[in-house]
Amino acid sequence: MELITLKVFDSSVEAHILRSKLESEDIDAFVFDEHSISMNPLFTQALGGIRLKIRKEDHEKALSILKEIDETNYTNDLNEVIVCPKCGSNEYYSNFKSMKGGKGLLSILSAFIFWVYPIYYKTVYKCKKCNEEFTAE
Repeated sequence: MELITLKVFDSSVEAHILRSKLESEDIDAFVFDEHSISMNPLFTQALGGIRLKIRKEDHEKALSILKEIDETNYTNDLNEVIVCPKCGSNEYYSNFKSMKGGKGLLSILSAFIFWVYPIYYKTVYKCKKCNEEFTAE
């Protein structure tokens, strides 16, 4: 059985959510390097991230499931589609790591001066059309 990498993640939670979805569609999925990276996030670059692997023969079916997931719109708690407040687009990056603002600048400077991993970022949506960063609130 030959395994191939389907997707690479920064978070083990996201990897396990996709693994659960694939297994519900009868595709065996395996998560690699989650413990090493969870213990020390700096290992992400060295190990290549948390990898979700599947059998080679399930690749086409898994790609169709990923495409279906990517085409599904995000909704808020009221089941309304989330759109960009600036341009109204529903095409955006989710879980975008932003360091805009004073806290982000301070985090970048401290990371540079002390040679440590940046300690501050916020997770937002980023519009693909107008580059606006926003939250779902």
